[in-house]
Amino acid sequence: MASSAAQTITRPEPATHQLTVLVALADAQRAEQLADALAASDDLAPALAGSGVGQMADVAVADEAGLESRVVSSATPIVLLSRRAGGSERGAADNVLAVLPVSADGLLIAAAARLAASGYRVGKAPPSEVAHGDFHDDELAGEETPDDNQPRPALSPREAEVLALLAEGAPNKIIARRLNISVHTAKFHVAAILIKLGAANRTDAIAIAMRQGLVLV
Repeated sequence: MASSAAQTITRPEPATHQLTVLVALADAQRAEQLADALAASDDLAPALAGSGVGQMADVAVADEAGLESRVVSSATPIVLLSRRAGGSERGAADNVLAVLPVSADGLLIAAAARLAASGYRVGKAPPSEVAHGDFHDDELAGEETPDDNQPRPALSPREAEVLALLAEGAPNKIIARRLNISVHTAKFHVAAILIKLGAANRTDAIAIAMRQGLVLV
């Protein structure tokens, strides 16, 4: 006799688009540690240099040795980890879109990688700001850099929490889960942040937040 019990069909959630991040550092141990840190983000898929990813990477994190080894395609956006991050980067390749200190935190590197993969050029802050982990973006697509003295948008404590998760690449469902709020509420807060920052999209919001020191890692 056939069972009349109704079967529950579970629909899989849409997969989050992942960015392939090539990690090309001279220090193998540091490279592995950074790859592990980047792998903690659902939207990033790190791969070490020599793994065959090379030409297929969406973005690369490299040091000077990684640039010289030419393991990174000339068309791949690069986040450069440099000991000279506080000074001039003369001679850097045209596809170097972000320059951070070699000791930069994994979350900050991940945020810079997302921005670089989207075509944003992330500049270097003065040494005093680098010490506190604050970075801003340089001129984007020929636009003028906003006045540093302009007032920062007033974000609520909850919006600040949502913004921090946005910088980690968290989609609305993850934001809702982490903050114990509904997806609808998460969308509302994201929309409010975009409006307050004058951002065109989530990636633009992260770039503006980094420039204005609203995202501290």
